[in-house]
Amino acid sequence: METVTHSSPFDSFLDRMRNPASLDLVRSIKSFIVSFSYTASNPETDGKRIQEFFQTMEDAIRDHPLWASSSDDETDNALEGLEKYVMTKLHSRTFASTPEDVKIDAEISEKISLLQTFLRPQHLDIPSALQNEAAWLLAEKELKKINAFKAPREKLLCIINCSRVINNLLLNASISEDHVPGGADDFLPVLIYVTIKANPPQLHSNLKFIQLYRRQSKLVSEAAYYLTNLVSAKSFIVDLNAKSLSIEESEFMESMEAARLVNRVPQETVTTINKRSIFGKLMDPGPSTPVHVKTQTNVNGGSSGSNYPYMEAEAGELTVGDVERLLSLYKDVVTKYTSLCNTVRHLSVSRTQRHDGLLREPNGTHKDTCSKETEKRS
Repeated sequence: METVTHSSPFDSFLDRMRNPASLDLVRSIKSFIVSFSYTASNPETDGKRIQEFFQTMEDAIRDHPLWASSSDDETDNALEGLEKYVMTKLHSRTFASTPEDVKIDAEISEKISLLQTFLRPQHLDIPSALQNEAAWLLAEKELKKINAFKAPREKLLCIINCSRVINNLLLNASISEDHVPGGADDFLPVLIYVTIKANPPQLHSNLKFIQLYRRQSKLVSEAAYYLTNLVSAKSFIVDLNAKSLSIEESEFMESMEAARLVNRVPQETVTTINKRSIFGKLMDPGPSTPVHVKTQTNVNGGSSGSNYPYMEAEAGELTVGDVERLLSLYKDVVTKYTSLCNTVRHLSVSRTQRHDGLLREPNGTHKDTCSKETEKRS
């Protein structure tokens, strides 16, 4: 698996750019970056403009005395260094550059967070031979790295590494489990499931960034195939509904609603609270000491102290003035808890009724499912 590092091609590019003989190239690059930074954002136009600049610079580098005796690989490394340098400098200007992109990123992330609460491999018809938690975890880890890099090539490598893990899983399953490889029919559902499990940040913007700003000559073969599959996975998730999965529509809707109820818990950020501001005046008029709310991390990565500012308070620190807020918090918790319990209970009852409905005749008597199949054939 190829790791993303500060690669020698980039270092080599910078070294050559420090050579006085490259002054004309340096000026061209800096002039482009400055002029580009001062234009209004238009992703499609921006992508075309940058691709044209890369092509112009490729011709200039190939004809430049510094690369006169260079091999094709050395020239290509210089172009990779150029892409990384330019796109790192322009990252804030080109990545998630429109309000619409930011909105789509948030919507996808929110939908995935809901799906994570109930989606299982069988809902995507992933065969048991391909259900390998260790491999999936490794693939998720690679995909989650995508937002840590600013260069299109490095972001694309995260996708390639994730996809290679999945491909190895398919290959191993075909050898050890006698599973007949299904190509994209096997690969895409696993990639979709891994993407949902990983919920990579700003998925839409990362894919769009790679498509627009990765040198087009490099979006071929394996790289193009894996990128196209992840774009398809993203589109599948955006449009996903009960008909997309092996699940009853009523169960899907109930599961999504239950997930929304869980995600509605308000998040407050309270890290340091002053006793007098939270608890009112204390009976003891002694020195005012700030109360430092402990932030114990819970299993979901949240902070118990930040959500419940009274958790670390002592009884003696509370006053009559705190009763109103405590009562409000109590009612809010009870309301949410009751709603969640009712939803979960309704979900359980519905599943039981559907199960019984499959095994009962209209008069309420049980009937063997094999007999049903026999009647259908008749």
